[in-house]
Amino acid sequence: MYRETQILNDSTAQLAGPDGGDMVINVGPQHPATHGVLHLVITLSGETIKKVEPHLGYIHRSIEKMCESLSYRQFIYVTSRMDYLSAHINNHACALCVEKGLQVEVPPRAQVIRVLMDELTRIASHELWWGAMAMDIGAFTPFFHAFRERESINDIMEETCGARLTMNYMVPGGVMHDLHPNFQQRVKDFLQLYKRKVSEYDELVTGNVIFQSRMKNVGILSADDAVSYGCTGPVARGSGVSCDIRKLHPYEIYDKLEFDEVLETGGDSFARYMVRIREMNQSIKIIEQLIDNIPEGEFQAKTKAVLKLPKGEFYTRVETARGELGVYILSEGGTTPYRIKFRSPGFSNLSVLDTIARGGKIGDLIAMMGTLDLVIPDIDR
Repeated sequence: MYRETQILNDSTAQLAGPDGGDMVINVGPQHPATHGVLHLVITLSGETIKKVEPHLGYIHRSIEKMCESLSYRQFIYVTSRMDYLSAHINNHACALCVEKGLQVEVPPRAQVIRVLMDELTRIASHELWWGAMAMDIGAFTPFFHAFRERESINDIMEETCGARLTMNYMVPGGVMHDLHPNFQQRVKDFLQLYKRKVSEYDELVTGNVIFQSRMKNVGILSADDAVSYGCTGPVARGSGVSCDIRKLHPYEIYDKLEFDEVLETGGDSFARYMVRIREMNQSIKIIEQLIDNIPEGEFQAKTKAVLKLPKGEFYTRVETARGELGVYILSEGGTTPYRIKFRSPGFSNLSVLDTIARGGKIGDLIAMMGTLDLVIPDIDR
């Protein structure tokens, strides 16, 4: 039984001609199979997709314009509400851009803490994606397994940061306060839990014949198309495109760590799936290198209470769970940014949906969307 499509009412379906040709249907914005408030206008010939046209703006909150009325300390935390599954990393990108303008040197301890939090965030995001991905195409049990591990990470975040989703922990110069005394032990406990349970992912989903038949050779994205559309993150790396900012343009201490940029060359939905599965293992590898090697010292550099960036333009980019996030600040020398622009990964990744869906079946559309890992507030902003 398909739940991927739904004609919302009689007015949402129309025939192209009296001969009963192409059909145009609406999916969303309230459809339960879509992640967030996304509206797709789909042109079908029978069950074959001829065109997918995303309609955006249902959750637009003008975040960039809001940031321009906030101080350089305040605007950082508005970005938690864009890609809320990469909230730590979004805040990190903004803090780096402010530090670049102020030429602030972040203490080594703060750099390590930031990277640890980023990688825990990446795993938590991929865990939620994995559970939702499986559930979208009919496997309900993996959702509970994924949230079991993700809950352990959320508990760690809550203990140190005081929140579980939008932590507001990064500040210009470092982090808001030091790690909780239990942090190291709880992270080690999580590492052991993950290693014990990760085999279940292969047993339940990755090696499942039904799952593979729904994912392989579905939604193929060529490397050239991935580059042309500006795709980043696992979407691009699933097509063999090297684009990991942590490797190409290292920030903090990533250039001192040993980890692999995960690449798959299949370009299909299964390749994008495998990139994220393997990326979680690389994040575990990074955390293991750092958890017993957190340097002593200050967790925050000394900065003024009121920050003023010098007049000029500043840009930084980081690798979120969904790809490259760029932060652009235009400063006139005051206490608030004159202009802020975010280059979010979701918008470019969504733009390839029509390309990978054309010629495919409507029953495969949700599988394709799932491997794009869309967070709609990140796209609308």
